[in-house]
Amino acid sequence: MKKRVLSGIQPSGKLHIGNYFGMIKRMVEYQDSSDLFLFIANLHSLTTLQDKDKLKSLTLEAATDLLALGADPDRCHFWVQSDVPEVSELMWILSCMAPMGLMERAHSFKDKIAKGIHPTLGLFCYPALMAADILINQSEVIPVGKDQKQHVEMARDIAIKFNNQFGEVFTIPEPDILPDLAVIPGTDGQKMSKSYGNTIPIFGSESEIKKAVMSIVTDSKGVSDAKDPSECNVFALYRLFASTYEISEMSDHYKKGGIGYGDAKKELLEKIKETFAPYQQKRSELEAHPKKVEEILKEGAEKVRKVSLKTLNDVRSATGLKY
Repeated sequence: MKKRVLSGIQPSGKLHIGNYFGMIKRMVEYQDSSDLFLFIANLHSLTTLQDKDKLKSLTLEAATDLLALGADPDRCHFWVQSDVPEVSELMWILSCMAPMGLMERAHSFKDKIAKGIHPTLGLFCYPALMAADILINQSEVIPVGKDQKQHVEMARDIAIKFNNQFGEVFTIPEPDILPDLAVIPGTDGQKMSKSYGNTIPIFGSESEIKKAVMSIVTDSKGVSDAKDPSECNVFALYRLFASTYEISEMSDHYKKGGIGYGDAKKELLEKIKETFAPYQQKRSELEAHPKKVEEILKEGAEKVRKVSLKTLNDVRSATGLKY
């Protein structure tokens, strides 16, 4: 029997190559080997995005992007988080199970506050909602970057506590981490993230993509100087797209000297254009038929609610809420 895999992405802006290599490419591959549950996490977005029109448009854009990149509603469960209201009820129930000490140890909350994000109860309770996303679907495998591993561990702790108190209701999830690609460098060398403004968009215009690539931060070494490929952001991104032979060849050029960062950036740009051209074409077709995307999301929510309602009914019975 195929394992149930769950992952979600927030509709917080244009998808970038960090999203693709960090999560989306893996998700598309999971469709063949697993029972994939893939959702647009718009409830999570409310912790930092409270503009009605923007959230609506970004939600549909994220769905369109994922469909263009290979999410197939015939081979996975694909829906918008808020279209399955059962998850919010489960979050409250789990919140009554989650120890304050556990919630207070969340690294993500501390990191976001340190970056100047206004603290709200929703931001603090983010791990409880993530736990509800995972547990309501009886998910077995959760692909995450290292920065999200703690949230999966918190979901496990809450599920174990619930099961010990009320009986075996929840599947205990396991994180699945891809170490080599967990952190994709952005144009400034930090983790690529929309919040840092250091991304290379997948579906941006040609000029936007070129501008982002050419702005990648490098050291001041000249064309003839030997360079360390392991210390270069351009090389780190190039190796995501290139073949083993091309990576070896580029590495040799770096070490011997004879290639400038400008030329390396141009080669990276060509790889990006070549890789994403078919997806950009498919996205244009989907964008021309927004009603089709909406119908896919509606059908996906109806399909996933069959799973969510069963789990929630078990939870209600176990806790005494179903009287």
